[in-house]
Formats: sequence, structure tokens, C-alpha cells
Amino acid sequence: MPAQNEKYIKIINTLGDLALLNLAAFASNFTRFGNTEHYKYPNYLNLIIYFNLAWIVSASILNIYNIKRTTRITYIVSNLIKHIVLFILIIEASLNITQEYSISRTYLTHTYLLMVLFMTLWRIGLTFLLQHHRIRGGNYKKVVIVGFNKASNQLRKYFENNPEYGYRYLGFFDDNTRNNSKFLGSISAVQSFVKEYEVDEIYCSAFNLTSTQVTQLIDFAEDNFVRLKFIPESNLIQSRKLSVDFYDLLPVMNLRPIPLDDVFNKFAKRSFDIVFSSLVILFLLSWVIPLIGIIIKIDSPGPIFFRQMRNGRNNKAFACFKFRSMYINDDADTKQATKGDGRITKIGAFLRKSSLDELPQFFNVLIGDMSVVGPRPHPIKLNENYRRIIDRYMSRHLIKPGVTGLAQVMGYRGETSEPHQMKNRIKFDVFYVENWTFLFDIKIILITIFNAFKGDKNAY
Repeated sequence: MPAQNEKYIKIINTLGDLALLNLAAFASNFTRFGNTEHYKYPNYLNLIIYFNLAWIVSASILNIYNIKRTTRITYIVSNLIKHIVLFILIIEASLNITQEYSISRTYLTHTYLLMVLFMTLWRIGLTFLLQHHRIRGGNYKKVVIVGFNKASNQLRKYFENNPEYGYRYLGFFDDNTRNNSKFLGSISAVQSFVKEYEVDEIYCSAFNLTSTQVTQLIDFAEDNFVRLKFIPESNLIQSRKLSVDFYDLLPVMNLRPIPLDDVFNKFAKRSFDIVFSSLVILFLLSWVIPLIGIIIKIDSPGPIFFRQMRNGRNNKAFACFKFRSMYINDDADTKQATKGDGRITKIGAFLRKSSLDELPQFFNVLIGDMSVVGPRPHPIKLNENYRRIIDRYMSRHLIKPGVTGLAQVMGYRGETSEPHQMKNRIKFDVFYVENWTFLFDIKIILITIFNAFKGDKNAY
């Protein structure tokens, strides 16, 4: 079956990486020494052996080649970077332990940089090549759905709208006859159909089946080497990330593992926050604060900065800093700014429109209360109001709030007077929490900078 060549993809990835690793090491001799003469020396030959062994060991530790059809390209690249970092640590540790100091540091640096370049291009190119191949009808898997409801219908649309993942949706089985061209028959007809058409995977909505039907389906799948996967109930399908942990032999479903629970990811994000915020404070705020501060003082009486308590990670309150953009008033902590709000000063209108009023929050980033990118923090009063009326609202507090965020670059910034506006903002916030990658952050930052120069109609 076409799906059988799936196993070769892992082999191609592994051999391709090893080939590029050795190519990077070989090319580094030219960029550093201008020739390959150093391969005559035993220490450089041994280093090549170390390279290959370290790559295989680090790949085994991180399970780096467990790449699925639906794995995002950003996730593939971020995992590759993790792999390369661990590989470098192993190599450097090995050289220190063996006290091998004759290896050129410049040579090693060139090798590492070429590795990143070659392998990133290789992974991206291979991913797009596979997707193109699947769109043209290759490397596909035949799938059917057993039990039809809202969640399984959503899965059907996913299969049909994403041909690059190579799922050939044949139809569904259900004991309630459906007026649908993809209806294949009752649940009792599943087994004969799967055998006749050599179906690769069965997706089962167990909530539409009896326990006897589920047991029969499990036994059939195991006896016939067909993959059986279960679809969560429709009200759980909104949780995009699901995993299973085993407590001895008892499977326990984890409904919301998030990328930033990973220590490496958390360290990478925090390191970036410190570097980025330090650069902004040093090269931008060092002269912007005195300049804007003088203008604010001339424009209206009151302090330069506005300090407001907001909810951060784990709903912990912190003091959020902004340039003051309003006249002193008693409603600042309870009432959102609206279009034409009389509380906004003349300079405040410009600061809010250009998002310059948010710049002092980079001090919050540096001290660790906020991140450069994350869900925007809300005033405590508004937070308490919305958590009572919007489902999953508090999920946004699983990570640190941000100076900018996915919801903001998607157009949901400014006033949220209607509940549906806040619901849409929360959907983007939760998606970001559950799908964070380092490249995702970079993309949001670049869009934020572009929008700041272009201007945002929702900013006031």
C-alpha cells in the first residue's frame, strides 16, 4: 500500500542528517584552512567519528525522528535546533573530558554554523517535497470514520481540506443513516469494507458506539494490523493538544500539555526575553523615556508612567507599566478605553495609536513578570468579569502575559465591549499557549513592528 513507504521517511531523514553533518565538517576545512589536509591527522579523523556518534546519541535521547504527517514545519525546525544544541554540548563535553585542545575552535564554529544552515534547509525542503508528493497522490493513507458527530465531522473537514498530509478520506460508518454521499454503511459493515479496500486507519468516535462495538473494533484492528484511533467527545475536541501518560498500566489523558512546560523551551523563551528587552531598554527607552516624559508633562499634569495591577502567569497579580495616556481619573482600573474616550490626552491618543504607550512594559519583561510575546494582560477587574462568562478564559494564564500577542496581530486589540470580541481574542490566546514555538514568537514580533508603522484602526 502507498502508506507502507512511511517507514522509509525516517530512514531518509536519518541518513540525510548524517550526510549533511559530515558534509558540514568537510566543508569547514575549506572555510577554515582552505584545504582538506587536516584529515590526515588522527585527532580530526577521531572528531568525525565523535560527530556521528554524538548525533545518533542525541537523536535517540530527543526522539528527534518521530515526525508525523501533521507535524508543523515550525515544530520540526525548533526540534532540530534543540537537537543541534544537545549535539554541540555532547561534542564540547567529550573534547573537555579527553582534553583534546588541538582542534581548532574556529573549525568547530564553522562546522556548527554550516550544520544549522544545511540541516534547516534540508528539513524544510524535505517537508515541502513530501507535502507536494502527497497532494499529487503519493504516500497517502486510506482512512474511514466510525461514528459520526460534530467532532468526527470536524475531522472529516480536516482530511478533505489538507491534502498535503496525505489522508485519503473514504467515508464514514454510523448506525443512523445519514443523507451524505460519504456514508458507507452501518457499523457492522466496517470490517468487510476495511479488508476489501485495504484501509490503513480507522478513526472511531467511541461515544457513538456501544461498549461491545468498541471492543469488537479493537479486536479486529489488532488482528488485521489496522491502526485504530479514537476521537474525543465534541466538547473536548477544542483542546488541540492531548497526550496520554501511563501510571503503571493505567492510561491517563492529559488534556492540555503546553510547549512552555518544557524546561528547554522555557529557558529559550526567557533568554530571548532578557536579551530582547535589554536591547530595547538600552538603545530605545534610554532616550525615548526622557523625550516622551517631557511631552507628557507639558500636555497634562500627572506622572509620566501609569502603573496598574494586572493578572499574570497562574493569575498572579503584578504591576504593569505604561506611559500615561489619560488624564488622572477614578475609572482607570475598571473601565476600558473606548473610541473618542474623553479621558485620553492629546499626546495619549498618539501614544496609544502608535503603541508607544506599551514600551515601558519591557521593564516588566526584564524583571520576569511578562514576556515579549504572550496573551495581553487585562486589568484585574475586567479579568474577574470575563472569567465568569467565557469558557477556557483562564487558560491564557498558563504562561506569562506579553507586550504583544497573537490576538493583537490578528486584529483583536483595543476595546472589547462585546463578549464575542473577547471570545475571539481568547481563542487566539489559547491557540498560542498550546502551539508556542520560538519561530512563532519571531513572526508575531515582526508583524507587530509592521503594524506599528502601518497603524492599527483598533488602537485608540
